[in-house]
Amino acid sequence: MRKVVILGGGYGGLKILLQLLENDLPDDVHITVMDRNPYHSMKTEFYTIAAGTSADKDVRAAFPTDDRVTYVYGEITEIDTENELIHIRESSEPVEYDYLVIGLGCEDNYHGVEGAEEFTESVQTFAKVRHTGLSVGNLGAYGKVTIVGAGLSGIEVASEIRESRADLNIRLLDRGGSVLKAFDPKIQAHVADWFTKNDVEVLHHANVEYVEKDGVCNNGVCYVNDVTIWTAGVRPCYLARALPFEKDKQEKLVVNDFYQVPEATNIYVVGDCASSEHSPSGQLAGQQGEQIADVLLAIFRGEEPRKPKEIKLKGTLGSLGKSDGFGNMMQQPVTGLLPRLAKSGVLWLNKRH
Repeated sequence: MRKVVILGGGYGGLKILLQLLENDLPDDVHITVMDRNPYHSMKTEFYTIAAGTSADKDVRAAFPTDDRVTYVYGEITEIDTENELIHIRESSEPVEYDYLVIGLGCEDNYHGVEGAEEFTESVQTFAKVRHTGLSVGNLGAYGKVTIVGAGLSGIEVASEIRESRADLNIRLLDRGGSVLKAFDPKIQAHVADWFTKNDVEVLHHANVEYVEKDGVCNNGVCYVNDVTIWTAGVRPCYLARALPFEKDKQEKLVVNDFYQVPEATNIYVVGDCASSEHSPSGQLAGQQGEQIADVLLAIFRGEEPRKPKEIKLKGTLGSLGKSDGFGNMMQQPVTGLLPRLAKSGVLWLNKRH
């Protein structure tokens, strides 16, 4: 029996699993999926949990039930590539693999800022974002929330909290001179205008020097604060960073054209852990997952895998509450209700695999 182990049931891992199951998987192949949670987490919607506008069940989906798949739930503690074993905290018996897919996602990058890891909330895992939602939801009237980082995650967290709690004082710290600096100026202007109209304070050219339990020090000014949420960058999961393979400047694992680790070609990497010219996203991980599944199916059938085609992303969508949004659609910047509806449509499709 050929053992395939998929680490992480996120967008990339789930796409690989579904495509393998749907395409005449050989009888001698068995798949094991390992994840800390017994469900697929829709991470692109975690900002709604932070704001208290969605329930857990709205941003998760059950894994498929299939006799060819075994699920192992727990916290992975080590990827032993020398002995081809995966160790988890909840069991003394490691999981063996012949083919390994690493799709463990990312974690917060605190950039060495003192107190950031200890005193900030996160939106990077289900457990952490639940804690964030409780911290925000338990604030009294006129509580103070600071979001550090004005990328896509920070924008969505800030706007969703504002829509959820009109009474709160919300401050967004932006390292650049404009929010969403990687987006079209039309989108930047629309988002900036939304924040102005909805009384969200945005401080540009931010430089967070340290974080304390009750405040954030930015450019020499310390702001008293009740909850600080960190959305100022991510890095690959520490388990991937610890592997003895080549990595790029962002600490992601370098892969070949087939998403294989050159030093161990039975190991594949998908999503946030894989070096790529594209920025991390659920869409990117999903497309990579489709291509990895095709490569694996060819190998299982004794065929020479075809070199995957160049990834072409369809665009990025973001929300500003429930009735406004922004995004690049068909290579054009779009703002307002249309991109927000499109984002809801993507969520609907994801929930139905």
